[in-house]
Amino acid sequence: MNRRHFTKLVGLTALGIGTGSLSASAKDTPQISITMDDFNWQNSLVQTAEARNRSILDTLRTHSIKAALFVVGRNIEADEGKQLLSAWNSAGHLIGNHTYSHQNLNAPSMALTTYEEDIVRAENLLKNFTGFRKYFRFPMLKEGDTAEKRDGLRSFLAQHDYRVGHVTIDTSDWVITTRLSDRLTKDASFDPKPYRDFYLAHMWDRAQYYDTLARRVLGRPVKHTILTHYNLLNGLFLNDLIQMFKSKGWQFIDADDAFSDPVFAEKPKVLPAGESIVWSLAKANGTIAASLKYPAEDGDEVVAQMKKAGL
Repeated sequence: MNRRHFTKLVGLTALGIGTGSLSASAKDTPQISITMDDFNWQNSLVQTAEARNRSILDTLRTHSIKAALFVVGRNIEADEGKQLLSAWNSAGHLIGNHTYSHQNLNAPSMALTTYEEDIVRAENLLKNFTGFRKYFRFPMLKEGDTAEKRDGLRSFLAQHDYRVGHVTIDTSDWVITTRLSDRLTKDASFDPKPYRDFYLAHMWDRAQYYDTLARRVLGRPVKHTILTHYNLLNGLFLNDLIQMFKSKGWQFIDADDAFSDPVFAEKPKVLPAGESIVWSLAKANGTIAASLKYPAEDGDEVVAQMKKAGL
């Protein structure tokens, strides 16, 4: 696997930024936290649900990292789901709300009231866990395709004392794990190392992109929240991911610390609303918006890259 082939999947030139154009503050040590979405423990492959849970939690403990897990409520209705989440709770990780059924607010058929009810339904399942905090993450990072939905949901969250658990570094790890799972389903003895290599290169590329974009938009570094998912990929390779960032000089911080950054209180007036909070702020900046594409992350693009790499 030629890792250099992946490290510039989306180059900094897309931002109009060269390596010599950043200020001295760009040399500040980047800070990053782990945030993980969905808690889809039922789709076990290679690892049992318990083994995946243990692998992820052991990795976080080894590195002394407290993550944020944004849970889809339907995943903890069964006793097994509750037991698996209890392990996160006991380990002191932040537990957030990711709705009950993981629907897309931007879908034209999605009514605001239906979506709000989905949030409350999830909260009713999550509130008995002591690690539950009123942080909400939008499924698919979609925050409304109309001003009515965007502003209505922001008002609803404020009324219910929720803060938005934004992503700063958006990624497409879900695409990579889908293709890895398909491959392992066909051949359980297949060595997944090439997928690991692609994964690490993809995540590093996305981190560089969004860190550079944040410094350009805000004029300062931010405390990053990177998007990962509770999936096979991270059950197998989360330790490799953390080690990679450490080897490149990035500092891991707890998710609760990351969310203290003022950037998470921003409410960009863009439509469609959502994506990385850094991307949304860039979209709201007229001088930067022209260089951005929507959606910010495109699964089809990553699939094409993987096919080109023979994955």
